[in-house]
Amino acid sequence: MSFREDVYVAVRKIKPGHVATYGEIALMVGRPGAARAVGNALHVNPYEWGSSSVPRELWVPCHRVVAADGALAAGFGFGGCEEQRIRLTAEGMEIVENKVVMDI
Repeated sequence: MSFREDVYVAVRKIKPGHVATYGEIALMVGRPGAARAVGNALHVNPYEWGSSSVPRELWVPCHRVVAADGALAAGFGFGGCEEQRIRLTAEGMEIVENKVVMDI
């Protein structure tokens, strides 16, 4: 499997109402330090969450991936950080000053 596909598999495991960081996903796929590469893979995600043209079991909820400090992704590929905010708040996540309130 390719790095991108490994990333998509890992992101599919994030449950609604939860987030993971780019760095955490990089660790999950065995590539510590590859947080930027994770972001690049998600930016070109062909399995957009909620897409009617993609089978539901293949959806990749990339809106659930945030920066290490909880910041929303300015370059969120599916409508910008405002769309990411909408999707996360719909799942019950609290966002303050463009950052997800994360349990640490």
